[in-house]
Amino acid sequence: MRIFVFLSFLISISSSLFGQDPLRFEKEVANLVASDSAVSSRKLILFTGSSSIRIWKSLKSDLPTYNTLNRGFGGSEMTDLLHYADQLIIQYNPKEIFIYEGDNDLNSGKEVSDILKTADQLLIIIRERLPKNVKVFFISAKPSVARWALKEKYLNYNKQLEAWTKTAKKVYFVDVWKPLLDAQGEVLKDIYIADGLHLNEQGYKIWAGVIKNYL
Repeated sequence: MRIFVFLSFLISISSSLFGQDPLRFEKEVANLVASDSAVSSRKLILFTGSSSIRIWKSLKSDLPTYNTLNRGFGGSEMTDLLHYADQLIIQYNPKEIFIYEGDNDLNSGKEVSDILKTADQLLIIIRERLPKNVKVFFISAKPSVARWALKEKYLNYNKQLEAWTKTAKKVYFVDVWKPLLDAQGEVLKDIYIADGLHLNEQGYKIWAGVIKNYL
């Protein structure tokens, strides 16, 4: 009985330190890669990360002249993407990789230093298993109506993320924070779906306009 209690305690501590179990996305990831035989790797631009990527249904029409692939999944965090790096990034041999993680990490209470440490581990895997000239773009955390109370945390994360990207070759910071604000610095209200967190088609067109500058 004491051993059981002790193990439960360890699991609890592990969860609080490292986030939720990435295996909760196992089925979703398996479904994502089920149709991979139809994916062309020629000049492939891969988008991956949390649900803000996952529900970008208009990705191909927003960037019609590029070979894009959407591999966003669940409400993932940086540790989840690290866990599924082989399935969702490496196997596609992309020319460019756009990553959106950090939004859910911050909302769950993770420290910026821990998020960046995981991002660094992810980058190491990419550099070890893909050609050295692959460009990696980390998209900033976006502002949203639902999480506007976390504004300062998000700004701090974006600042540190940008600084971190400058320490590595062919790694770039994509700022989608400022383009989603009005002239007074407040978050735009008409570019989100009903949950106030995820972008609508108009919001994604703003994202696409920013990302085109890096393609």
